[in-house]
Amino acid sequence: MDMTSSTESERGQAHPVLRNLQYSPIKEQDEHYIVLWDPSGLSREKLVLPLNYFFVVQHLDGHHSLEQIGALYLNRFGEFLLPDKLERLVADLEAKLFLEGPAVEAAKEARRTAFRQSPVRPAAFAGKSYEAEGFKLRRQIESFYQSKEGPEQKPSPNKGKRIKGLVAPAYEVKQAGPIYAWAYKELNEAESPDLFVLLAPCHAGMDSLFALTDKDFETPLGTVSVNKPILDYLKRQGGEFFADDVAHEQEHALEFQLPFLLDAVGKQKPCTMVPILCGFSAQDLGEQTVRTGIDRLLDLLRQAFAAAGVEPCLIASGDLAHIGMRYGDSAPPTDFSFHRCMQQDLAMLKFVEELKPEEFASFIRKEGDSRRITGFASIYTLLRLITAEAGQVLRYDRGITDQYNSTVTYASMVFF
Repeated sequence: MDMTSSTESERGQAHPVLRNLQYSPIKEQDEHYIVLWDPSGLSREKLVLPLNYFFVVQHLDGHHSLEQIGALYLNRFGEFLLPDKLERLVADLEAKLFLEGPAVEAAKEARRTAFRQSPVRPAAFAGKSYEAEGFKLRRQIESFYQSKEGPEQKPSPNKGKRIKGLVAPAYEVKQAGPIYAWAYKELNEAESPDLFVLLAPCHAGMDSLFALTDKDFETPLGTVSVNKPILDYLKRQGGEFFADDVAHEQEHALEFQLPFLLDAVGKQKPCTMVPILCGFSAQDLGEQTVRTGIDRLLDLLRQAFAAAGVEPCLIASGDLAHIGMRYGDSAPPTDFSFHRCMQQDLAMLKFVEELKPEEFASFIRKEGDSRRITGFASIYTLLRLITAEAGQVLRYDRGITDQYNSTVTYASMVFF
């Protein structure tokens, strides 16, 4: 009998551990609640909790027993939380796959197996975040270009130039579509290569610095094929970067780029891509092992491009600041705090325009990443790989994500 495994299992049951979930405050009449969900998509459930139960959930960290949590609850609210209520809450969380444990590990393994056996990566967000039928999706994209928030109708000053890269939002397409259109208008009018490197954050988190996959991606406009020779080379030389390939299954940030890419380029000529999720922070760059891992993949990519005789266009998907109660702030943003955030964003993006990856990272570290720049890793990776002369911010905007004015900022950029 494995006494170590038995002890760890018993400790897990006595000291529950909440998975890496996302949450958002909601309000119904005068009552306030928190809704929990799983950004990885392993669980499709949602759980709405009153604030006192959310207090309990925040202490499911593996360090507190249920008895200790009950004592903390008594100290905080001045009333007893009956053990059976606490146990029912934990049982509900476990049933929804919200707690670490054997059921979650089994579900992860089953999903990993199914993903790797699938011939393609299906479009996970078609019909939710954008139209699921091809002709409707083309009309939707066209409406983004024609929107008053969309790009100017006159030709870009960069028309006909060799494009080197884009930065585009990762925000909901239905809301941010016109801002995506600013970036992809540049691609449509430029001289573009046949190969695109898609860089995106992994919102659910992952163990690796990068996650590559050799799956083709389905979209309502057709399938975007990966570049098999380049992916085969990367798999032979850097197989560790494929260990978290299943992270692609439910990540929206990369998927959201593909309809715009096919609309801008796919109608003119076939293209292939190298899809990469990025999973490190500006603070992580202080660790030498992180630096070494990043350098290793970048070197492999450069070698693969050189061997293939291609210079790709790099597309970094990613949002900027996340402010407000949904993202951990104690109060909703005010007009003043948003305008200050905008000024900070634009100052930060100056380093991106000037192709200064380390200064970009340093800016975020000096802030302590207090504004939660989720697009950092993908934009930083683009800056390390790109051979452009300069970048340009095309459009900057924000989205409101809840009743408390929690805000996400994002921008479109182009590099030549």
